[in-house]
Amino acid sequence: MAKQMVRNTALTTLLKIEQDEAYSNLLINGAVEKNHFDSKDTALFTRLVYGTVQRKNTLDFYLDGFLKKEPELWVRVLLRLAVYQMAYLDRIPDRAVLHESVEIAKRRGHKGIAGLVNGVLRAIQRKGLRDPAAIKDQVEKLAVETSHPEWLLGRWLSQYDQETVRKICEANNTLPEVSIRTNTVKTTRDQLLNDLKSEDIEVENGSLSPEALKITKGAVQHTSSFKNGLFSIQDESSMLAAYALDVNEGMNILDGCAAPGGKTTHIAQLLNNTGNITALDLHKYKIKLIEEQASRLGLANITARALDSRMAPEEFQRASFDRILVDAPCSGFGVIRRKPDIKWGKSAEDIEMLAAVQGEILQALAPLLKPGGKLVYSTCTIEREENEEVVASFLRQHSEFSMDPTLGNRLPERLQNHMDTLEGQVQILPHQFGTDGFYIAVLRKEEVG
Repeated sequence: MAKQMVRNTALTTLLKIEQDEAYSNLLINGAVEKNHFDSKDTALFTRLVYGTVQRKNTLDFYLDGFLKKEPELWVRVLLRLAVYQMAYLDRIPDRAVLHESVEIAKRRGHKGIAGLVNGVLRAIQRKGLRDPAAIKDQVEKLAVETSHPEWLLGRWLSQYDQETVRKICEANNTLPEVSIRTNTVKTTRDQLLNDLKSEDIEVENGSLSPEALKITKGAVQHTSSFKNGLFSIQDESSMLAAYALDVNEGMNILDGCAAPGGKTTHIAQLLNNTGNITALDLHKYKIKLIEEQASRLGLANITARALDSRMAPEEFQRASFDRILVDAPCSGFGVIRRKPDIKWGKSAEDIEMLAAVQGEILQALAPLLKPGGKLVYSTCTIEREENEEVVASFLRQHSEFSMDPTLGNRLPERLQNHMDTLEGQVQILPHQFGTDGFYIAVLRKEEVG
């Protein structure tokens, strides 16, 4: 009965993602809390939802060979959920998948729908899954094999070679690692590692950041170490933005797009709780998230304000900040592994719109930087239109700014060995280090005289 509840809840969640374009990670967290799932049921539920969303294109390809006409949306989603288990989860026997799926169809529909579900799944079980190898169009074939939209693959193939694109797509379909950032104001990484092990969390050192730990088993957010503010949950590539900023104690820093506060609090740590960080975000309710993080971590050098960063010149004096971080709103195509619904919900028009907003934010905040100061522009996407092209456009219009060639000196050696950071920018791809895809550029403002 418990597994039936998990599958039924997974179906409800998948329908909300499909119909309401709701965020999968938020829905999953809410459903786990509401249904009081234990650790095993939580793991299964999460895998069912993420996996079915990740493999949507491929699952529809498998199904379309067995459907004579298009069923209702909830039936299509139920069949996707079932075929995902049959194709990708070896530990669940097909008979269990068939039985539970037919029972859900009976409860939500009627005998006819239950018969359809039973017939389709038994036909797949008997005949096997269709092979996409016969697809002649190479982009379409890659889209089915890796379950990504064709329009997006077309863009990536114009930016990266085919082997790299395939590796990106395959990485996007893996389970994301959980990494945490040590709060160095309160503890050390080695001490935190030992503290977490004493709380039955399996943990190891991170791959990139010197403050990072990777969680291999356990719910780290429920530990006393988390409650006591000894760490933050943050992807390792995201941690690099604060290092790129090149901060020194006592600095006055502006974080233009700060919520939920991961990079803001990291900067506060690197300042050793000195100086001041003004953290802006467009939404009032997100300001509370920043303040809650700062309080839990024991950081007193953060001032959070609800303000569209494009309006910042009306609120702050010119040349008043030593450093500025623009972690810009973006398409998020670097975090598809964590939010697989992103690849189905975005369009080329979204990218164009976001690039325009990103440019507007840079234009607005640039005058607030002191001469000799540094501005870091970062995103969690791999789209050049939102990354290199935004920076290049900005530099063409602002001769007082140039790329900072010292960026590589502040990045981990492992990253330096794999990337060309000499030009003051770096693009991390999802398959390279097991981290999120992330872009960082550092722009230096020329000193007067």
